[in-house]
Amino acid sequence: MIPRARATGRALGYQIFYRLPVPLRRRLVRLAVPKYIVGAVTLVRDAEAEGAGRILLLRQPPGHSWTLPAGLLQRGEAPVVGAARELYEESGIRLSPERLRPAVPNAVVHAKGWVDVVFEAEVPASRTELAVDGAEVFEAAWHPLDDLPRLSRATANLLRHYGIGPRAGEVPPAAPPAA
Repeated sequence: MIPRARATGRALGYQIFYRLPVPLRRRLVRLAVPKYIVGAVTLVRDAEAEGAGRILLLRQPPGHSWTLPAGLLQRGEAPVVGAARELYEESGIRLSPERLRPAVPNAVVHAKGWVDVVFEAEVPASRTELAVDGAEVFEAAWHPLDDLPRLSRATANLLRHYGIGPRAGEVPPAAPPAA
């Protein structure tokens, strides 16, 4: 239960806040609320794979480990559009946003201040040409789920949410307590 004096103070604070002009209220909220960087990730599966299946992974600079196609959203860009854009830019696979479906969970909040919005798609690997630019991405390749290469820490942590990779089955850490 909130002490009466504190509740009265909060009520007064809200009354003052809601009398302020909307642009000023927005600016105050932006200053007070935690900021998140939002990225879009695509988990692409080989539609023709047998057994456990295969996923598309990228080797990016510095080239020590493999990642999923992903990138930051542009200002005002819908997450599904950003996911389709990044998939094409990094792997050469052009899919319309309608071909991407939200993964479950669709958003993964990381403790370091970023949110990944995750989408899934299936394409036939034998009929899908992979094209990388050699600068942002060194290599794109299909990897069996039961024999994945060395994954980046962020990719291993993300895939854990979908029961894939070396951290599959681990319980994600609890959200940090609110400040």
